[in-house]
Amino acid sequence: MSFSKYLFLFLFTSIVLPSGAQPTARDKEVQAFVEQSYGKLFSLYQTLHAAPELSFQEKNTAATIAAQLKTAGFAVTENMGGYGVVGILKNGAGPTVLVRTDLDGLPVLEESNLPYASKATGKADAGKEVPVMHACGHDMHMTVFTGVAQTLAKFKKNWSGTVILIGQPAEERSGGAKAMLKDGLFTKFPEPDYCLALHNHASIPAGQVGYTEGNIMANVDAVEITVRGLGDHGAMPQNTKDPVVLASQIVMALQTIVSRETSPLQPAVVTVGSIHGGTSYNIIPDEVKLQLTLRSYSDEVRHNTIASIKRICKGLAEGAGIPQDRLPVVTVRDQFNPFTYNNINLTKRLTQSFVRVLGKENVLETPPSMVGEDFAFYGRTEAKIPISLYWLGTVDPKKLAESKQTGKAFPTLHSSNFAPLPEPTIKTGVQTMSASVMDLLAPKK
Repeated sequence: MSFSKYLFLFLFTSIVLPSGAQPTARDKEVQAFVEQSYGKLFSLYQTLHAAPELSFQEKNTAATIAAQLKTAGFAVTENMGGYGVVGILKNGAGPTVLVRTDLDGLPVLEESNLPYASKATGKADAGKEVPVMHACGHDMHMTVFTGVAQTLAKFKKNWSGTVILIGQPAEERSGGAKAMLKDGLFTKFPEPDYCLALHNHASIPAGQVGYTEGNIMANVDAVEITVRGLGDHGAMPQNTKDPVVLASQIVMALQTIVSRETSPLQPAVVTVGSIHGGTSYNIIPDEVKLQLTLRSYSDEVRHNTIASIKRICKGLAEGAGIPQDRLPVVTVRDQFNPFTYNNINLTKRLTQSFVRVLGKENVLETPPSMVGEDFAFYGRTEAKIPISLYWLGTVDPKKLAESKQTGKAFPTLHSSNFAPLPEPTIKTGVQTMSASVMDLLAPKK
């Protein structure tokens, strides 16, 4: 997931729902089954955590998930849109529900000191070997996903319809959802009536979940700017067109896009996450490279932000006397994620399932954030399928309380120290997602 680790510290409010919703006999049976299954699920979690793979390189991870689905009785298709996995379980007439997990890890060196910490490495795009870690918790997603597959297969008497469980590659860098759709996810297999997913949350206590109706995550764009100049000796700047100075001016000017060109009522983010230029203290280089992430919640703001970046770069370069053939090059990478919109009616139905299974005190309303997710693409096809993603609490409640008391921050998503509390996180994820699917597929009386 394209997540910023600084955007997860929210204030939550409990939902106001009838307190009379009690777990059903089925819920209690599922809970007992999940308790019984936990040991093997935790073992799987450790295995997945220790062996992450980068986006579009998830060969072994996909094989592990495919094997789990086959064991649970699903008909499995592999290598969809890369290393994507599709599992189908048909159980009579009824709706079709899709549940997605992501498969990939991040180029992060793990520093959690867990006994099952990752020591894995992978090849970055340029061929450089880099450390790899499940710093966004996709190993937790896959473990819950496996538990859901086992639960749905075990309790087939309680639902009717078709379940599609997909393991999606390349969520972190974006592209996996689009690749699976392009490869025929909704044409080669039954088109779903609903698409569901969950994601770790690094500020919600383990044992709780969070929901958001409507907008939950933002548009995401990755932009590269190559600031070009005319380099020379650092002692003779008069002979140069210094791209370091120009890049610095651009960085500062970009801040006005949000503060002075975007309505205060419209959320937007322009962050320069990387700036690189030069080779030595006494050499003015020929170019400097910037990498930006852009976030928004409307097409208008998105397009205006990109246009403004191009205008600012061109205007400042011309003002600095940069020749026309050396003006900055602005490239919008093919990594766009549209904003994720949780269908309100579907989300309300899921929330009712959560409250019944966990109790309303463990179901939290969470505000939208500026992080991004390519899960949004499953709701952007011509069919306009209702989708909903919810948050799975992962934090040790004691550590969360300590953090609030001392003000000391704890590791968040994409951190080298991110370490979800496996129990009860895994159990909570399996119980809530299984209940959601079975409620959507409940036989009509």
